Amino acid sequence: MQAGYEDKLWGGRFQGDVAPDMAAFHNNAVQTAWLLEADIVGSIAHAKMLTRCGLITAQQGDALDSGLSAMLAEAKAGTLVPDGSFEDVHTFVEVKLRERIGDAAKVLHTARSRNDQVNTDMKLYARARCRQLADVLQQLMETIQTKAAQHPVPMPGYTHLQRAQAITVKHWLMAYHAMLTRDLRRVNNAIAGMDECPLGCGALAGTTHAIDRAYSAQLLDFERPHANLLDGVSDRDYLMEALAVLAIIMTHLSRLCEELVIFSSQEFAFVLLDDRYATGSSIMPQKKNPDSVELIRGKTGRVYGHLMGLLTVMKGLPLAYNKDMQEDKESFHDAMETTLSCLTVMNGIIATMSIREERLRDALRGGFMNATEAADYLVRRGVAFRDAHGIVGQTVLYAEQQQKPLEALSLQEWQQFSPLIDEAIYDNIDYAKTMHLGVKREML
Repeated sequence: MQAGYEDKLWGGRFQGDVAPDMAAFHNNAVQTAWLLEADIVGSIAHAKMLTRCGLITAQQGDALDSGLSAMLAEAKAGTLVPDGSFEDVHTFVEVKLRERIGDAAKVLHTARSRNDQVNTDMKLYARARCRQLADVLQQLMETIQTKAAQHPVPMPGYTHLQRAQAITVKHWLMAYHAMLTRDLRRVNNAIAGMDECPLGCGALAGTTHAIDRAYSAQLLDFERPHANLLDGVSDRDYLMEALAVLAIIMTHLSRLCEELVIFSSQEFAFVLLDDRYATGSSIMPQKKNPDSVELIRGKTGRVYGHLMGLLTVMKGLPLAYNKDMQEDKESFHDAMETTLSCLTVMNGIIATMSIREERLRDALRGGFMNATEAADYLVRRGVAFRDAHGIVGQTVLYAEQQQKPLEALSLQEWQQFSPLIDEAIYDNIDYAKTMHLGVKREML
C-alpha cells in the first residue's frame, strides 16, 4: 500500500498521497464523533453474527468483543474521541481496534461494507435520539399542563391579532399541549419507521458469505432486516421523516414564542418572563428582552433549512449509495440538537413565567369580546342568527361612539336595537358567567 493510504480502508489500489485539501474536504471523523457509540455497538453485533455463522473463529470473536466493549466504555466516558487525522468514525474504530487487539481486528469488516455500516449507525443514532426527543416533549407537555391548571382565568382570545372572544389562560396553553401531543405521536411514528436493519446489505447487493441478517437485526433490536438490499443502503427516508417531525415541532414552538414575545411586551403585559430567561440591553438600562423565545423562534428557520437540505440532496440520487449522502449526518445531528435544546429552554420558560391576571381582567373590558354571546342570546329569543348578528353589530357601533363596553349600556340603550332584549342580556354577556356556558366549560 502506498504512503498516505495506510489508514484508508480502501487504499489498496491507490498510489501517491491524498491531496491535503481533498482530505480536509472528504474527512468527517470530527464532525461525526457523536456516531462513535453507535458504530461500536453495530460492530459488536456484527462480530457476534460472524462468530455465530462460523465466518470467524470463536477466539477472533472473543477478541473483537473484548476490544470493542472496552472501546464502548471509553466512548461513553468521553475518553475515546475521534480526531481529524481519520477519514471517518468507522476508520477510527477499526484502526484503534487494531492497535489494541492486533490482526484479529482485520476480520471485523468481513461481509460488511461501509455503506450498510454507516446506515446502520445512523439508524441506531436517530432512533436513540428520537426516543430522547419523545421524553423531552413529554416533559414540556407536563409543564404546560401544570401551568394551565394553575390559571383557569379569563383572557382575551384573538383572531387576526384582534380581540375576538374570551377564553382562559388554561385553554390558551392547552392549545399548545394539543399540538405537542400530535408531535409526540409523530415522533413515535418516526421511531416505528426505523424498524428495518441495514446491516448485511453490503455495498448494495449483499454478500456471498452465509450470514444471518435476521440475527444481526435481533441483536440491534430491529424488527427485521431490510427487505431490499439496494434500498437498505440508500434509504434515508427515516431521517427525512424525523427532520420533518422536528420542523413541525419547531413550528409549534415558534408560534408559542411569537405569542410570548407579544404577551410579554409592555403593550400587552399578560405574562412576565422570569429574569433567568430574559436579557438586558447594553445601552438601555430599563430593558428586559425576551431573548430566550426570540432565539427559539429564530432557530426554527435553521431546522427548516436542514430538512430542505436533505430533501434536496436525496431528490436526484441514483441507486444505491452516493457520497452526497454524507451530508445527512451533520444536518440531522444539528437539527436534533437544536430542537432538543429549544424544548428544554421552553420547558424552563413556561415553568417560571408569571401570568398577570389583573392585566388580563383589564384587557377583557375592551374589544367587545362578548358580542358573539349577545348574538347567541338573541338567537335563543327567536331571532335568526343573521339578523341577530346585524343587531349586535349596530349596538357595537353605538357603544364605540359612546366609548362604553357592551355590559355598561343601559337596558334602554340595548332596546333601541331590539325590543326583544330584556334584563337577561346582562347575564348572557357577563364574562364570568358566559365562560361556564356550553362548550366553554372545556376552557376552565
